[in-house]
Amino acid sequence: MIILIGGTTHTGKTALSQKLLEKYLIPYISIDHLKMGLIRSGKTTLTPNDDEKLTPYLWSIVREIIKTAIENEQNIIIEGCYIPFDWQKDFDETYLTQIKYYCIIMTADYIENNFSDILKFENVIERRIACELNKGDLIKDNQRNLLLCKKYGLNYVLIDKVYSADIQL
Repeated sequence: MIILIGGTTHTGKTALSQKLLEKYLIPYISIDHLKMGLIRSGKTTLTPNDDEKLTPYLWSIVREIIKTAIENEQNIIIEGCYIPFDWQKDFDETYLTQIKYYCIIMTADYIENNFSDILKFENVIERRIACELNKGDLIKDNQRNLLLCKKYGLNYVLIDKVYSADIQL
């Protein structure tokens, strides 16, 4: 089984993946780690700021990792913001039956009421390079992701009153 966990920055994708690893003993891959490995090794001229170009570039690698894991009957969790919302088009039915996707989405109210906590927990699993997280942009990105999940019929975990991202496998 392949579990894909998407969502915008600071929604807890990596924390949820770590929680699932501990609960189900399924390893996970952070697409951010893949991104930085490719950038630091000089295998790409893209930079961490090239999000629009990074998604197709990284997805072309990740989708083949997914196919390989399925063909070898291996379980893996893959998390990151570089999973396109139309990801299903890249797999035939034999693969699709082995993939579950979840997008973590925070409501505007949650972000407004908990922004200081979002910032406080941003390094709970991995250290982030200092960035200026903009509350307005975070709200827009989460609202956009909710619309795209609905458009493509994708599963999502909505964080509204209390942060309680979890999924049952």
